[in-house]
Amino acid sequence: MASNMRAIILAAGRGSRMGGLTSDQPKCRTVLGGRELIDYQIDSISQSGIKNISIVTGYLSDSFDFDLTYFHNQRWSQTNMVYSLLSASEWLKRYDCIVSYSDIVYPHKVVEKLKSSTADIAITYDTNWKSLWSLRFENPLSDAETFKLNGGTVTEIGKKTSCYSEIEGQFMGLVKFTPNGWRVINKYISKLSSHEIDRLDMTALLQLLITKGVKVIGVPIDDQWFEVDTESDLEVYERILNNG
Repeated sequence: MASNMRAIILAAGRGSRMGGLTSDQPKCRTVLGGRELIDYQIDSISQSGIKNISIVTGYLSDSFDFDLTYFHNQRWSQTNMVYSLLSASEWLKRYDCIVSYSDIVYPHKVVEKLKSSTADIAITYDTNWKSLWSLRFENPLSDAETFKLNGGTVTEIGKKTSCYSEIEGQFMGLVKFTPNGWRVINKYISKLSSHEIDRLDMTALLQLLITKGVKVIGVPIDDQWFEVDTESDLEVYERILNNG
C-alpha cells in the first residue's frame, strides 16, 4: 500500500495574517530562503518516495502552475480546512494519504516517519516545540495549544492553556489517513450540520474524533521545521537560515 500512498497539500486559504504579502498570491507562494513555501513541501514529499501529489486550491487558484493533480474548494472564503479536505475525498477514500498544511516547511525525514506509522489516523508533533515558539512569541503560551498523550495515543489537542504541563508537543500540520480512517471520519462528519462542517478546522476535527473514542496516534518529531503564520515568522526563519 505504501507505494500507492498519495499526498494532499491544503492550499485553499488566503492567510490574511500575512498582511500585504498575500494580497496578490496565495500564502503558500510566499518566499522563504529564496524559495516558495510550497516548493519545500513538494520537494520533501517527493523525496520521501510519494509520487502522486495533489493541491487543494481556493484563493487565487489560477496562480498554481505545478504539474500536479488539483482539487478545488470553491467556497474557500466561507469554509475552513476540513471542507478543503473533503474536496479531496476522491483520493482519501481510495489511498493512504499524507495531508499537509501549505504554510509549513519540513524535511523529508518527517514525511518518512509519518509514512511508517501503521495507524489509520496519525499526526506528527514537535517535541522541541518550545524552542521554536520562544523565537516566534514573547510568551509561547499565547499561541501554543494543549497536546496530551497516553502512550503514543493523543488524548487532547488544540485547546488554549496557560500551563506548560498540558503541552507535550505541538501538532505540526501533517496528518496520515488510511481509507479506513477516512471512513470513520466521514461517519462523524456526516452527523454535523453544514454550518459546523464549514467552520471545522483540523485540530477541532481531531479533538472531535478523540472524544468519540477514535484512536489518533502521535508520531514524535525532533527535526527542524517551520510554521509560517505572520510576516514576523518569516523574519525569524530568514535569520535562522542565514545563520545556518
